[in-house]
Amino acid sequence: MTKKAKIGWIYLIAALFVAVSLFLVVKKSNYLFFALPAVLGILLLYIFSLDKVMMLISFLVPLSVVLEEFEQLAVSLPAEPLLAGVLILFIAKLLNDGKYDRNIAHHPISIVIYCMFIWMLVTTITSEMPVVSIKFIVARLWFVIPSFFLCALLFKKPRRIDWFIWLYIASLCIVVVYTTLNHAKHGFDGDSAHWVMSPFYNDHTAYGAALAIYLILAITYACLPGLKSARRILILGVVAVLSVAMVLSSCRAAWISLVAALGVLICVLLKIKFRWILTAVVVLVGLFFVFQHQIIDALEHNSQDASGDVIENIQSITNISTDASNLERINRWQSAFRLFSERPVFGWGPGTYQFVYAPYQMSKEKTIISTNAGDGGNAHSEYIGPLAEQGVVGSLLVLALVITVVYTGLKAYGRAKNKKAKIMTLGATLAFFSYFVHGFLNNFLDTDKLAVPVWSCAALITVLDLYYTRQETFEEVSE
Repeated sequence: MTKKAKIGWIYLIAALFVAVSLFLVVKKSNYLFFALPAVLGILLLYIFSLDKVMMLISFLVPLSVVLEEFEQLAVSLPAEPLLAGVLILFIAKLLNDGKYDRNIAHHPISIVIYCMFIWMLVTTITSEMPVVSIKFIVARLWFVIPSFFLCALLFKKPRRIDWFIWLYIASLCIVVVYTTLNHAKHGFDGDSAHWVMSPFYNDHTAYGAALAIYLILAITYACLPGLKSARRILILGVVAVLSVAMVLSSCRAAWISLVAALGVLICVLLKIKFRWILTAVVVLVGLFFVFQHQIIDALEHNSQDASGDVIENIQSITNISTDASNLERINRWQSAFRLFSERPVFGWGPGTYQFVYAPYQMSKEKTIISTNAGDGGNAHSEYIGPLAEQGVVGSLLVLALVITVVYTGLKAYGRAKNKKAKIMTLGATLAFFSYFVHGFLNNFLDTDKLAVPVWSCAALITVLDLYYTRQETFEEVSE
């Protein structure tokens, strides 16, 4: 489209907007239509500057809410409709142009993502509830394609990386201030810590997972070379704010994820090879299954419940005798394993767990927060949930994604030729890894709050691996 044609379209749309607005105000007395300028502005961004739409989405995700009128649909507004719009436009542009960055398209991380979607389609055919599974895939598409495939293109310009990350952090800090003030009104007690971030985050676990990711990324920026003192002080201030929010969140899974990320960081700094890290993880998991009865017996002697006290919260992490949160997770996992044992190959279908797990609960495993209807949500695990919904292949593909992304990140870190790329690669890898450690205990990739950060981290690692680590300087990649 020529510059003259673009200007003509702008004048035409503006004239139509003025005409429609006047008609609605005069004839219908509906002043809500004065919101149309914002809608018009966003539409223009979709047409002329899709990168700015993604920046807007990054800022709006932490502030998005599920309105009561839309609780049945569970659509986060305005972020998810904006992501759906990006998905449609991106696919249309791809079909029209017939091209995409071949390096990104053929990258191992992209290939794993293709395999995940292919298997989702296969298990949708065999799904217990095909309509639910189709909706699940569509929702996953509007998270993955904008946050991974489009962001991978956008991140070929370093300034866009900075804007995308810091817009989310700026918005998250607004939520932190709101949450902290709300928490203070209730005396910072343990019970209120679970819901004071509402309506922006549905509970403290999702909030804590987001805080962990962006705390790591903020620390990453604080460590970058060549920063002016004022900027470094500002970033350190953000790190302090997010750190305090992390403690106040009382999210034990997020704390564990940060400790795990720190463990990986120590291994990297000590130059311990990835294969040894992976071997250690496999051995630990293997030992758990071999000695699971002895371990569970030991854990059952811990009766410390979660509370507002940080030390008691840490002690309650291993309490599987009286802590309702921990016991409910075990109930969900056991139900998922029973579902898996009945359909081990194809599972029950993507997104179906919350609708089918009720009959698979056992009375002795139910807790005070269990429901007979089984309408309490998902399987509380990024690994066990897919096991029930998509069979063993679905769970293995999640593991393949984690291993591929972390391996790629650590490999790119090792060969990076410039210090900024080295630090950014390590930071993005640790942030991604922190979520999937958290993912052992919760799953949030079906929400915009965590899907956008996680998939954009994967996109950042992909682009860093392909381009920035191979350059002597951290400069823009040619389109």
